[in-house]
Amino acid sequence: MLSLLRLLQLASANLPIGGYTYSQGLEWAVDIGWVTNAAKAQKWIQMQMETHLTYSDVPLLARFYYCCQQGNLERINYWHNFLLSTRETTELRNEEKQRGTALIQVLKTLCSNLDNQWANVISHNSLAGWAWAGIHWKIPLTLLQHGWLFNWLENSVVTAMKLVPLGQQSGQSLIFQLANNIPYLIKQANQLSDEQLGGSFPLLAIASSCHETQYSRLFRS
Repeated sequence: MLSLLRLLQLASANLPIGGYTYSQGLEWAVDIGWVTNAAKAQKWIQMQMETHLTYSDVPLLARFYYCCQQGNLERINYWHNFLLSTRETTELRNEEKQRGTALIQVLKTLCSNLDNQWANVISHNSLAGWAWAGIHWKIPLTLLQHGWLFNWLENSVVTAMKLVPLGQQSGQSLIFQLANNIPYLIKQANQLSDEQLGGSFPLLAIASSCHETQYSRLFRS
């Protein structure tokens, strides 16, 4: 059960990697009037889950996991470059790198056997850090994917609660409803071949691009 406790710590909103500072385009979507209530926030988040998370992030977490398991640093770099190619704006690419760097600082504090070579390779994105931690703490892949998706979902809903805004009860209801999709999305993602990877959510790309020059903003993406 220690591996489950390690996963809970990794997925905690209190993990100091700055997750609360990114909106992934939602700030602009709210500002322009695309997302104005709980129903629209749910649809926005669900569309992200069903597109680039299912076809990019979740299956890539599996590939990073296997690379860490095999000690294949070269392949980790390959999938890192692939991951960045799915981040369609400067803000989204910077977010991925910043999250990765912050996560490695946490893992260095918690794991004395994380050497500099590995730390350098897996610091370029947060998925690789999650994968290394999953192997190190003996967290099964599917369980790790559930924890990662729930962490992403919780951060997204908390962001919507601040921006739309939504009340605490509405936020909890959104998490409860959208979490129902997680097992199916993970099953779907794990069946994808390498050639099927690379989902896109065009509205997210537009919102993120516009957010880069948004006049007044609270979030970094």
